[in-house]
Amino acid sequence: MNVSTSAYYAWIKRPAKLITEEELRLYRKTKELFRDSRESLGNREMTKKLREEGFEVGRYKVRSIMKKLELEVTQRVAYKVTTKRKHSDSVADNLLNQNFNPVGPDEIWAGDVTYLKTNEGWMYLAIVMDLFSRRIVGWHIDKRMTSDLVCKAVMKAYKPETTL
Repeated sequence: MNVSTSAYYAWIKRPAKLITEEELRLYRKTKELFRDSRESLGNREMTKKLREEGFEVGRYKVRSIMKKLELEVTQRVAYKVTTKRKHSDSVADNLLNQNFNPVGPDEIWAGDVTYLKTNEGWMYLAIVMDLFSRRIVGWHIDKRMTSDLVCKAVMKAYKPETTL
């Protein structure tokens, strides 16, 4: 283990460091606040929150606690650009002419793609809705927004019993 014999015996004789009950409460509250913030509280905001909870701590103390507890902030992305349109592309014709009330089922379907922030990262959801019943008749979710995402949602709408 690349440790000298004397260093090993010195480590064995060294007493274990005991932490106080107050310090243990501080560690637990820090972890709780960090988890509740979805891992977004940095040391400045954490210091404010801990002071609101009655702890007398400074910013550098909180910084060393967060480092000791391995609490690393993950930055949230507020917005993600998903549209990459060329202005030279043609726009599809408006076949509905604002008539969104069909008289029977499966006459008019509408669809949309949206993105969701999950613990696994961004996920894209494509849905197909029957405008008569206003029910989702097909959907698919994927990590990438491709034409395959939309095709699978339409296929599930066309053949609902099919699992892709």
